[in-house]
Amino acid sequence: MTEYWVSQGNKWCDFCKIFISNNPFSIRTHELGKRHKDNVTKRLATMQKESDAKDKETQQAARALQQIEAKAKKSYQKDLENSQRNVDGDTSAAPGDGWVFDSASGYYYDKSTGLYYDSNSGFYYSDGLGKWVTQEEAYKSVKTSTADAGQSSSSQTKALAADTAAPAIKGGPAPGRVVTKPLNPMRPTKGTPSAAAAAANNKRKREDKKPKVISKEEEAALKAREAARKRMEEREKPLMGLYRSY
Repeated sequence: MTEYWVSQGNKWCDFCKIFISNNPFSIRTHELGKRHKDNVTKRLATMQKESDAKDKETQQAARALQQIEAKAKKSYQKDLENSQRNVDGDTSAAPGDGWVFDSASGYYYDKSTGLYYDSNSGFYYSDGLGKWVTQEEAYKSVKTSTADAGQSSSSQTKALAADTAAPAIKGGPAPGRVVTKPLNPMRPTKGTPSAAAAAANNKRKREDKKPKVISKEEEAALKAREAARKRMEEREKPLMGLYRSY
């Protein structure tokens, strides 16, 4: 039989990054070589380092998570103990006398100043400020609002006293000179026609009373116009919506 030559191709070595002949002898020779063994050792060492770094990172993340959980649990226990003491009537954390714990908001409240106090942060709050501030700023705001309220009440009292002390105006002659005639004689008063308008009306009436003189030519023209109008009416009567039926 006739034998045919078949190409076996090349094989890629991933450790050495080269192509080698794809036959058992070449592959065996390459794998037993020093270069290939060194590359395999380097690859294994790199993989071991990456694995160790990944394990170390995982352990650090787990340790940090445990610390966060421990701190959160400790803070929760502290808040729970504080709230329990406040419910039982313990006012040791209050900033002074007159402060009462408000169970609805969870803060201490002073009715005289309208301030809230947070025992954990040490800040104060009021509806007028709208934010948490220090003790100095909170009491300064209370003093300012109290002073403004006092000034407002005193000004209202003075205004009320001034209105009460003002004398009532009773009937009597009007002060000063009273003008009975209009300042402009040509300007008519309300409801009264002016002299110029009255004169024009009288003149128009007198002219209307005079008989109008008509000449013979005008009289003849008027008669002819009237006769033409009558003839036109007689001619248009059949056309005013009345049609004859034949």
